[in-house]
Amino acid sequence: MRPKIEQKDGEAFLRTKHDTLEPFLFDINPDEDGQLPEVLFTENETNFKRLYQLENRTPYVKDAFHEYVINKRKDLVNPKQRGTKVGLYYRLKVKANSSATIRLRLYRLFDDAKTPMKLDFNEIDQIFEQRTQEAEKFYSTVMHPQLNADEKNTVRQAYAGLLHSKQFYHYIVEDWIAGDADVMSSSETRKQNVRNKDWPHLYCRDILSMPDKWEYPWFASWDLAFHVIPFAHIDPHFSKTQIRLLLREWYMHPNGQIPAYEFNFSDVNPPVSAWAAWRVYKMSTDK
Repeated sequence: MRPKIEQKDGEAFLRTKHDTLEPFLFDINPDEDGQLPEVLFTENETNFKRLYQLENRTPYVKDAFHEYVINKRKDLVNPKQRGTKVGLYYRLKVKANSSATIRLRLYRLFDDAKTPMKLDFNEIDQIFEQRTQEAEKFYSTVMHPQLNADEKNTVRQAYAGLLHSKQFYHYIVEDWIAGDADVMSSSETRKQNVRNKDWPHLYCRDILSMPDKWEYPWFASWDLAFHVIPFAHIDPHFSKTQIRLLLREWYMHPNGQIPAYEFNFSDVNPPVSAWAAWRVYKMSTDK
């Protein structure tokens, strides 16, 4: 299931390929001076030679980009323009008290689309303006009309932080316990003593609400139960799917326990998930 990113000759966009995900395209636009960036490719692989004095399986490892930019190591990026990690090397001169803008677009390539639908600068800016107006209209319907401007701004910032906590979380306990055969397989001792060994059924590959996407990038069922309450004001469908997900057979333990959090799924939490399910149900019913 290794993903693939590539740029074909003459194309100003990237193509993605994955065994279980739909294909996407990534448009690359020139900067405001009309200059296109260098497109650098490498693999998202650890540099074992630097860290452990072991031979790398590929000459293209994850720290290739700063080696290219700082040390001019052109041999460390893939000249075939493909890999699992890509960087766009823009060279911008930004004057004091000014800014620079680059315009990029990631979008799904539908089955009937043979070539990408290219957007120019003005169209991209128009789309941003349209989305801004749509967001303003949406939040005007979910916030109390008697809030003043400062209070509305506080509410918007709170919802922004809540939405920013959503993250793709990928953790297959059985695979994690077994280890990576290409790097280091688990010993029998580790398999017997590793954390979460009683949760081999747990298979996470979903968008989840994190306690904090930067500092605590893992789900906690207790925290998530409290997240879905304010989420229900702006996206009740997401709230319901989050509650339902933790009750599915690939999350919930066969003994009925909801997984607590990554560092110990077996920890005991109060029954706040049941409370959250009831609150979301009451909030989303017709009044």
